[in-house]
Amino acid sequence: MSPPLARVALSELSHRWGQLRFRLKNRKAWAQMVDETFMLQSQRVNDIPLFFAAHENDVGSIKKLLKCPSTDVFERGALGETALHVAAFADHLQASVAIMEEVPVLINEPITSDLYQGLTALHIAVLNQNLDLVNQLIAKGADVATPRVTGIYFRKRRGGLLYYGEHIVSFAACVGNEEILNALINAGANIRAQDTFGNTVLHILAMQNSKDSVTKVIDIFLASDKELNRDIPLYRQTNYRGLTPLKAAAKDGNILVFQHLVKSRRLSQWTLGPLDSYLYDLTEFDSYGDEFSVLENVVVSQKKEARKVLDLPPAKQLIDLKWKLYGKHYFRFLALLYHLYMGIFTLCCVYRPLKPVPENYTQDNTIYIPKTLDESYLTYADQLRLVGEMISVLGAFIILVLEIPDIMRIGPKQYFGRSVLGGPFHVTLISYSCLVLLICLLRVADLPGQDNVMSLSLILGWCNIMYFARGFQMLGPYMIMVQKILCGDVVRFIWLITVTLLACTTAMWMVYMTQDPTKVPSFHSFGVTLFSEFEVSLGLVDLIVDNSQPNPPIVYVLHVVFSLVCSLLIMNLLISMMGDTHWKVTQERDELWKTQLVATILMLERRLPRCLWPRMGVNGADYNLGDCWYLRVEEKNEKERKKTHHSNSNLFLNNSGKKEQVSSLEDIVCKAKPIILGGGGRRGGKRHWQALKASYEAQKQKEAKTKMNLP
Repeated sequence: MSPPLARVALSELSHRWGQLRFRLKNRKAWAQMVDETFMLQSQRVNDIPLFFAAHENDVGSIKKLLKCPSTDVFERGALGETALHVAAFADHLQASVAIMEEVPVLINEPITSDLYQGLTALHIAVLNQNLDLVNQLIAKGADVATPRVTGIYFRKRRGGLLYYGEHIVSFAACVGNEEILNALINAGANIRAQDTFGNTVLHILAMQNSKDSVTKVIDIFLASDKELNRDIPLYRQTNYRGLTPLKAAAKDGNILVFQHLVKSRRLSQWTLGPLDSYLYDLTEFDSYGDEFSVLENVVVSQKKEARKVLDLPPAKQLIDLKWKLYGKHYFRFLALLYHLYMGIFTLCCVYRPLKPVPENYTQDNTIYIPKTLDESYLTYADQLRLVGEMISVLGAFIILVLEIPDIMRIGPKQYFGRSVLGGPFHVTLISYSCLVLLICLLRVADLPGQDNVMSLSLILGWCNIMYFARGFQMLGPYMIMVQKILCGDVVRFIWLITVTLLACTTAMWMVYMTQDPTKVPSFHSFGVTLFSEFEVSLGLVDLIVDNSQPNPPIVYVLHVVFSLVCSLLIMNLLISMMGDTHWKVTQERDELWKTQLVATILMLERRLPRCLWPRMGVNGADYNLGDCWYLRVEEKNEKERKKTHHSNSNLFLNNSGKKEQVSSLEDIVCKAKPIILGGGGRRGGKRHWQALKASYEAQKQKEAKTKMNLP
């Protein structure tokens, strides 16, 4: 799911305004403020005796200081921490227990600074994975459900290194300690708690870097939630942006969490040897009834890892079904329709209303000029052209109507900047539509310049046909390469060549502006000089130096410098950049093309009537499986189930702790259990006999060495 344009703009403005207000208030950068706060905190720990004793785990001094009347047990440090927080930060169990026994009221006291707001000793103990301290805190009455960390340091923000949610149970889930997690759940922690963003524990796990223990943690939460028997399961609870844990994992590219959540919801149908048949729940996957489905979130995600979701079941099978059954045919029909539309527009431009120039026309090369509006639609051919022009204008208007809502929904930065969503083709398409409407206005108002606008619109319109290459496997990955090179390398090249051209053109014009324009026609004005230098930079013409005329010496120096910089440096730099881009895109172009197919399918589903796009899968209600829709997928079990006679023979030889003598290879074959090999046929049997022979020879060598070592 992508937030609407208004929300993105407000978020960006809020972030910028917050930064500006922080700088005006503190006159220091954020990093400098944090560094100074931590340095002051270290100083305060050394200055306050109780804090210093807690930091050094000096239990005796702690007890004496707590009995001293002058000791302020509620004193706080630079971060707003108490002595118990200091002991917990230092991971000292004895000091923490001593403070809790003497001042139990500090157990649930949170840190009060803006940086660590809401952080309790139990939060710290969970982060440090100190199980003994966690048990001691729980035993002495620590609250496991209410405390929430809302400090800036633990908040989800740009540049933040840590986001474990706000509740203690989410901290425990992210560190992955099962014993601590079970202790908190048994003590009454709320496993369905949501933070400021509406994220549950499963959402937060989906946003973390995957660990091997995360699947066990998820199972603990799913099992505990199943016991609660709620109407909406925990794995389907949404945050405030409408994302379920599955969608959040797909958008962040957390493949481990995504796969585990999918497998926890699938139904096993049957198993036959290496084949397994599963029924996958399409809820949240299929975009038919969900505007912000898993597929939509993968498409708009900016993380490369998210594209790997499209190769996992059931997303892979669902995409194949939608594309092969309907999407491919609809998309190619649209491509044909656009070709016909561009053909009509081209004919309207070619046969636009023109008339011979009047006798007193001053431009000798011009033989036709545009007709006025009253003269343009008189004959049958004019009326036929009018039909084509109405189709062209109507088509341009429809394009704008279809494009503008997507821009508002996704945001202009992603919509125009990402090649997966179309990128530059949306720019060309919208520009073409605007130019067609401009032509209509110029025609109605009888204003000049229609031919110039037509030329630009024809270029943009026909170039946009390359957008439909994504519907063909032969052309789709190639067009991704073209987009990456055009939007990356060529843009940088244009910037460099423009700066160089302006510099050399200005220098050249300073020399020739005092010369006779008739003697140097290629440099008679600044604009002509600029175009002449551009031709030289591309190698279209030779150096423009007339040796029959006297030339200032600086001209030769300027031409040499310009040739070295443009022809040798910048041109070869462009070739190098294009080669590097080609190598990078080659590694992922198939993934990008598949993501483009998904984006195309979603685009067609949004724009075509629902009756033209039936729902994929099987309705579970027809088979007493609930209201969900399912997709049956057959998978091949990748686990090896091969057994070798080598292991069987070793088991036979070591039976009852005695080594029996085997006289021949045939004895092993007779006494071993039969084995079914996956390869089958003569090749499988040959490999089988070779394995038995190698096992037998290894056993004989081992027995020979044993006899040689006997006294």
